[in-house]
Amino acid sequence: QVQLVESGGGSVQAGGSLKLSCVANGVIFGLTTIGWYRQAPGKQRELVATVGRGSYTSVGDSVKGRLTISRGNAGNRVDLQLNSLKPEDTAVYYCYTHENSRDYWGRGTQVTVSS
Repeated sequence: QVQLVESGGGSVQAGGSLKLSCVANGVIFGLTTIGWYRQAPGKQRELVATVGRGSYTSVGDSVKGRLTISRGNAGNRVDLQLNSLKPEDTAVYYCYTHENSRDYWGRGTQVTVSS
């Protein structure tokens, strides 16, 4: 059973940056994908960015050009930096991973961007 431990988030001023990190514990078969999604109040969960094997990266349209994502620790860690933050980036950010045909989600970390 994979467990995801998230860190980072909090309150940030518009125009600032934030860093989110996620570490996967209990990995046995190797993670195919690890990354971040977010969900704002009243909206559906949406892709922020994920990194697959071979460093293949998927990035959500709303954050393109404003982020850096990297995968480390033998593929079991993901670090995200989101820049030029906007109030519309306010959401709960969830770490996500996929292993052995199963999806796993972290508990989520709140990010609030004030104008």
